[in-house]
Amino acid sequence: MSKMEKKGQYQTKLFSFLDKYDRAFIVAADNVGSKQFQDIRRGLREHSVVLMGKNTMMKRCIKVYAEEKQEDKWNVLLDYLVGNVGIIFTTGDLNSVRDEIMKFKVGAPARVGLVAPNSVEVPAGGTGLDPSSTNFFQVLNIPTKINKGTVEITSNVALIKAGEKVGASEATLLAKLGIKPFSYGLIVQNVYDAGAVFDPKVLDITDADLESTVQLGIKRIAAACLALNYPTLASIPHSIVNGYKNVLAVSVETDYTFPLAEKVKAYLADPSAFASEAPAAGGGDSAPAEKEEEKKEEEEEEGSDEDMGFSLFD
Repeated sequence: MSKMEKKGQYQTKLFSFLDKYDRAFIVAADNVGSKQFQDIRRGLREHSVVLMGKNTMMKRCIKVYAEEKQEDKWNVLLDYLVGNVGIIFTTGDLNSVRDEIMKFKVGAPARVGLVAPNSVEVPAGGTGLDPSSTNFFQVLNIPTKINKGTVEITSNVALIKAGEKVGASEATLLAKLGIKPFSYGLIVQNVYDAGAVFDPKVLDITDADLESTVQLGIKRIAAACLALNYPTLASIPHSIVNGYKNVLAVSVETDYTFPLAEKVKAYLADPSAFASEAPAAGGGDSAPAEKEEEKKEEEEEEGSDEDMGFSLFD
């Protein structure tokens, strides 16, 4: 098959995906092997397809599709097809599919010159290496001791920091200890949904987060409107409550009254009348309990009187 035929097949396949799907992920595929890709495709087969290829080829196909269909909603992806990336088209829930993508990670050894994607710490404990390896640990400033004929690391050691290049000594040490410090898989860089591209962190926003943000905004609007004496839907409830408080204060200080103010005036005139209601209510509740206790005591006394003089030994 010639190169032109292969490009034609690739374009036809990409066109079919652009017609069928409205959602997609832009994923970075650095250090992902062919076997890992097979597992990812198999795991996402029910609702998603994985498309890889040269960035120039993908961009060209998207541009041609937009011209032929007179529809440019997919053109927003052109600026994000940079580096070793691919597209995962999906009909599933974006959160679920993203979580499924993140499951397919494979451990990998540290290679010399590789930029560490995460920090690496060597744990304290036995290494299984013979004492002749002590000098090697000393070069890396790793505290050790000899225990039962083997080298033992006495404390945890931060060997590599995220973003640093792996040196030859660090790579050799991790290989000797059998540690695979890095894990690689497809990394979701951007999310596409119906013409919009956004950061995958947006998928972590919950309804509770949105609700708290809206409530905070409403509070700030209400506070600003109250300070400016500018009525809005957010501030009117507070203005009504403040107005009621002012009217109530005027009623208390003057002879003017209204039904809701009468109870307040009555309380201020004779607070003891309201204080006596609480014990009365409490006393009403305790009266039946006291009667029940008295009955129990009488029954116990009667029972003890009946038992007197009638023991088994009489």
